[in-house]
Amino acid sequence: MSNDYKSATQIVHAGVKPPQQGNAFNQGPVFASAFHLAGEVDTEHHQYARFHNPTWDAIEQGITELEGGKAIVFPSGMAAISAVLTSFVKSGDRILLQSDGYYATRAYAENFLVKFGVEIITLPTLEIPSYDFSRVRLVFVETPSNPLLDVLDIRELAEKVHAAGGLLAIDNTTMTPLGQQPLGLGADISMCSDTKAMNGHSDVLFGHVATANEKLYEAMQLWRKLSGNIPGPMETWLVHRGMASLDMRLERMVNNAQQVADYLANHASVKSLRYPGLADDPSYQIARQQMNHFGFIISFDLGDKEAADKFFKQSKLIIEATSFGGLHTMAERRARWGTDNVSPGLVRLSVGCEKADDILRDLQLALSS
Repeated sequence: MSNDYKSATQIVHAGVKPPQQGNAFNQGPVFASAFHLAGEVDTEHHQYARFHNPTWDAIEQGITELEGGKAIVFPSGMAAISAVLTSFVKSGDRILLQSDGYYATRAYAENFLVKFGVEIITLPTLEIPSYDFSRVRLVFVETPSNPLLDVLDIRELAEKVHAAGGLLAIDNTTMTPLGQQPLGLGADISMCSDTKAMNGHSDVLFGHVATANEKLYEAMQLWRKLSGNIPGPMETWLVHRGMASLDMRLERMVNNAQQVADYLANHASVKSLRYPGLADDPSYQIARQQMNHFGFIISFDLGDKEAADKFFKQSKLIIEATSFGGLHTMAERRARWGTDNVSPGLVRLSVGCEKADDILRDLQLALSS
């Protein structure tokens, strides 16, 4: 059995109970705030909806199978990030984050952790591997980085962080567990915003963490329980349903992205281009070693704000939105938020599941001037 076949089969069956005569094999969401709990409290049964829910159990089992570590689900990617940054860090600890990664991760740490005595260090992605980790409790990075798509060698980074006594968490949102296996490469925690490709339909906020470290698992689960950062059963069920088609969607999206990147690489209007699947991209060599595919996100620079605005105005297919990983091709000029240190003309493009020829035709139209 090939790895591709295994992952495709796993994702369809992930978290689905074995069929029983006369029972639906695709169980719906369980709506409950309380469960019958007679006698002494035990851990074998559901107790209260802030603690657990059968719908969570199903998707967590499925994600655990994909990640290679026990999964915990959350109502958003930021809730999952907050669990990683908060659950086992104390006053006086040092956390290392990317200065050119997802802005909200830094914003949470700087607004809510610093005031409790946690030290936050930020570095550009490519400078992180050479940092002295001797006083770092937690290194939390996304690879590929967002939006510039720099790729870090997770195995090498894990060895350095562990040698210094720290923990490594990877934000795996852009790749998902099918595209990259952080835990298998040595990371302590794999985190993902399932709002994006895992769900894939741009209609639900969701997130998860996974770890093979029992102490970290217990700490993050306790944080969810006591903070009340819990997903609703309907949202959980929708993500589980969307997750089943992840392999098929990624196959179309990644194939489309490669064709789009090849097209943009030869277009006179594109001043610079980043996609790990291009042989001359700085991320290519590491990406081809540790990633199962090159992803569906492309970043390209049109030079200035005016050119980028004209690009969006002339496009008839691309949806301008601050998200990625959905069925639809989406893009945005990242500098409009004022939170990323990027060129005013940088466009982050999330290639969707439309027919490649239609996407290329629309790009030709959007770049025509």
